[in-house]
Amino acid sequence: MSRSPSLCGVILAAGESSRMGRDKALLPWPASSVPGFSGKTFLSAAIQSLNAYNDMVIVVVGKNETTLTPVIYATGASLVRNSAPEQGQFSSLQVGLREVLNRGRDAAMVTLVDRPPVNPATLESLLSAFAAAADHTWAIVPEYQGKHGHPILIRREMIEVFLRAPGTASARDLQHQYQTHLEYASVDDPFVTWNVDTPQDYESLLRQSPPQPK
Repeated sequence: MSRSPSLCGVILAAGESSRMGRDKALLPWPASSVPGFSGKTFLSAAIQSLNAYNDMVIVVVGKNETTLTPVIYATGASLVRNSAPEQGQFSSLQVGLREVLNRGRDAAMVTLVDRPPVNPATLESLLSAFAAAADHTWAIVPEYQGKHGHPILIRREMIEVFLRAPGTASARDLQHQYQTHLEYASVDDPFVTWNVDTPQDYESLLRQSPPQPK
C-alpha cells in the first residue's frame, strides 16, 4: 500500500448544507458502493479512505463541530475549526492547510465531504502520479471524462500559494493562474467529479450505487 510520511489528508466539512437541508457530512453512505470501505456516512467513509494513504487526516468543521466531532474521533481523524465558515469554502481550505503545516507536514490530499469517496485504485493512481511528478509540478488533479475533481494532491509550493492568497480568492482561480504547475491525472472513476448538493443529487447517487448486502 502506498504511503507518504509527509502527506496529510484534509476533508472540508464546514459548510452549512443549505441546499440539502441537512448536514451532507452525515448523509448515510452504503459501504458496499466503494470496495474496501465500511463508512456509514459520507464523512466516516471519507476519513476511512484517506486514512489508508495518509499519515493523518484532518477534518475542517464549522458550526457543525458538535455533531461531527464524535464521527471524526471515532474514525481516527482530528479536527480544526473554521471560526468563520460563512466566508466560504476557500476559508476552510486555508484553515485546513495551515493545520497541515502546523502538524509538520508539507503535502496534502484535499477532498470535499459532499461526495462519496473515490475508489482505492484511484487514490493509488493519484499517489503514483504525485510521486513521479517533476519538481515544477505542485499539484495533481484527477480528471474524469474531461472534468476535474477531487481529491487533489498538493505540494508545499501550492500550499503556500493558497495560504498567501486573500480570503476572497478561490481555489479554482488560483489553479488556473498556476496552470503550468498542475498536472491532470486521468482516472476511470466518476466519483472524483460527483457533487451532492441537493436531495435530488443524493437520490440519484443512491440509485446508481450497488445494492446493499443482506
